[in-house]
Amino acid sequence: MKKNFSNKEIVLGVTGSIAAYKACELASRLVELGAKVTPALTKSATELVGAASFEGITGRRAVTAMFEPLQNPEVEHIAVAQRADLFLIAPATANFIAKAAHGLADDWLSTTLLATKAPVLFAPAMNTNMYEHPATRENILTLKIRGCTFVGPDAGRLACGTVGPGRLIDPMAILEASAPLLRNQPDLKGKRIVMTSGGTQEPVDPVRYIGNRSSGKMGRAIAMEALARGANVTVIAGHSEAPLPYGALVIPVSTASEMAETAVGLAQECDVFIAAAAVADYRVDAPADTKRKKTGKSLTLTLVENPDVLGLVGAVRQGGQVLAGFAAETDDLIKNAKAKLEKKKLDLIVANEVHSPESGFGTDTTNAAILDRSGHVDKLPLLSKDELAERLLDRVVGLLNRS
Repeated sequence: MKKNFSNKEIVLGVTGSIAAYKACELASRLVELGAKVTPALTKSATELVGAASFEGITGRRAVTAMFEPLQNPEVEHIAVAQRADLFLIAPATANFIAKAAHGLADDWLSTTLLATKAPVLFAPAMNTNMYEHPATRENILTLKIRGCTFVGPDAGRLACGTVGPGRLIDPMAILEASAPLLRNQPDLKGKRIVMTSGGTQEPVDPVRYIGNRSSGKMGRAIAMEALARGANVTVIAGHSEAPLPYGALVIPVSTASEMAETAVGLAQECDVFIAAAAVADYRVDAPADTKRKKTGKSLTLTLVENPDVLGLVGAVRQGGQVLAGFAAETDDLIKNAKAKLEKKKLDLIVANEVHSPESGFGTDTTNAAILDRSGHVDKLPLLSKDELAERLLDRVVGLLNRS
């Protein structure tokens, strides 16, 4: 994700919601990712959180008024509007959304927003009744029609005691929604990507299961990269330690059979299918209906083969689709990957080692190679999973452009 934010100019607009304090965490994360952040607080926001906090986090003066004495030309509203790569309004109150929808410009933030041509992202935070009021809904729709983007809000218990939508969404979701707006690499825009991620779990009884060590980090990295490139992403998600991106449609499954059924149902409607999940090869033939108890004797389980998810997807493959998979191997990396590529008639396969401390399940880096149907083997250096996702989708884009 850091690549999307590095050296980008972001105006962080903070308005008078009780959630204004959460914008400090958002500012901190933006700076950690390498962004240059100009904080701008409305008068109401300054009643809730201090400008000094944002100045300490960002290293830049926080703008709090339109006509401040000794104003630095660098924060003059037109200059900022022109150099900004993104306007991020978080939290965005009903009042500020209404002003933006109607073109009102009565303070520094609303004036600068009206002058910018940068992408605009709103993260609403307000009372549930205010959020659901027809006026607010119409204002949000107006801004969306003009090209603005919205992320959230979350639902839950609000500070006012109301339970429902209106809570500021998690800062990570805001960052994930920001990334595509900053990336400016829409080479997958309009493309539909269906992918599997995580690991499957095959029940032994209602308490225990047979599983694997998949963390879901590789699947998350691919989904994030695809979203940043403008794709519509659906993730068929098994068990995962890594949360899936906010912008993806996530369909949770547990077993290999559930994953196969879901994948076959969706694969015919996509442009790209990527099988990144670690699917259990076997399942228990007859899982117990109740918890198995210790008996002092050995336990024998009969295992039967699971359906071949990627093979079933390949059987319903449509013309022009790109099909990619992964081969997680402990030995004979290239040989085993080639065999899987040919057997399943894939366009691409990522062969990745899973037996070293720096590569495999749960790690942030991987030793891998990308193979294609022509027989070309691209052996890669040790990469982060984010970098591997980028390399894989570069290859996917190349295949889509040739078809």
